[in-house]
Amino acid sequence: MNPTIRILVTGGTFDKEYDELGGRLFFKDTHLPEMLRLARCRIPVELETLMMIDSLDMTEADRARVVERCRASPEDRLVVTHGTDTMAETARALLAAGLGKTVVLTGAMVPYAFGSSDGLFNLGSALSFAQVLPPGIYVAMNGRIFAGEKVRKDRQRGVFEEREG
Repeated sequence: MNPTIRILVTGGTFDKEYDELGGRLFFKDTHLPEMLRLARCRIPVELETLMMIDSLDMTEADRARVVERCRASPEDRLVVTHGTDTMAETARALLAAGLGKTVVLTGAMVPYAFGSSDGLFNLGSALSFAQVLPPGIYVAMNGRIFAGEKVRKDRQRGVFEEREG
């Protein structure tokens, strides 16, 4: 078994920057190398940027690309950074693919660049969960782990929770 964890970057709040002059959020480069360095990550990881988009802009073709990269990855354990608004939809697309790998999706409610982000904690949690969970699709947010088929984002409260059925 390959001990390396592949991290697939798709963008989302994790990687948003703030344009002070224009007053808007935008994407430039992923913050993941800096986050891994600051976290003093000592596990072997392969970092791959697939796209840098807001998950509300993610199309079915984008989701299919995430599924295909997970399938083609030589690693059996993956972490996917993803925008929180449609993370559950991507989890279900990965479930439907029947990959037989451990895939943990994670994101952030506050951009890492803001300095008070939950992203670093979520990334660390996702990497930890990816090392110990059996094959399946999961969502790791704010210290909790959810089965991909049973997760939803409560937009009113801004939290992830287990959904019924």
